[in-house]
Amino acid sequence: MSIVSSIEELEAIYGVTGVLAEASTAKVTNRITPHYRAFIETAPFAALATSGPEGLDCSPRGDLGGFVRIHDDRTLMMPDRRGNNRIDSLRNIVRDPRVALMFLIPGHGNAIRVNGRAQVNVDPDLCASFAVDGKAPRSVIVLHVDEVYFQCARAIVRSELWNPERHVDPKGLPTPGDILLEMSEGRVGGKPYDEAWQARAQATLW
Repeated sequence: MSIVSSIEELEAIYGVTGVLAEASTAKVTNRITPHYRAFIETAPFAALATSGPEGLDCSPRGDLGGFVRIHDDRTLMMPDRRGNNRIDSLRNIVRDPRVALMFLIPGHGNAIRVNGRAQVNVDPDLCASFAVDGKAPRSVIVLHVDEVYFQCARAIVRSELWNPERHVDPKGLPTPGDILLEMSEGRVGGKPYDEAWQARAQATLW
């Protein structure tokens, strides 16, 4: 195994000579431009990356299209909808504000990336403004934008992510109940967990 141990070695392997092609750099901005706004206001899904003393975390975030609100061209707001109550991302943000978001739009080849610094805001009026079916989130992640840019589409093209013919039949994979049953040595999970999950999720979606 050959491990790269220096930036110079890494750049030599990838042929980086110190000046990137303009197409790789001109796309980067420190604000939400009209074009980037169109993507963010359409996206129903984003991955949120955070960092804390225990390590890194990447959390899926999804809602109705445009669920991340553009407050102004330097500020995004994202409701923290109901989940498993681990609050890993929120714990990290409270201690280390650096975050990254990657937005995906079904059927679209590019991903939009936003890097910045976030805070967990629990202002009652702000949380209420994100209510769905009368249910407000308990907090809102307010992200101050440092960088915005679109990601090269090759990974999505290679993966055929949006190709229905490549979709995997979930019946061929372990269920959450299967995983819980094994990991807890039979204490929780199994078929009852899987059978109850759909109704439980629908009742607690917001």
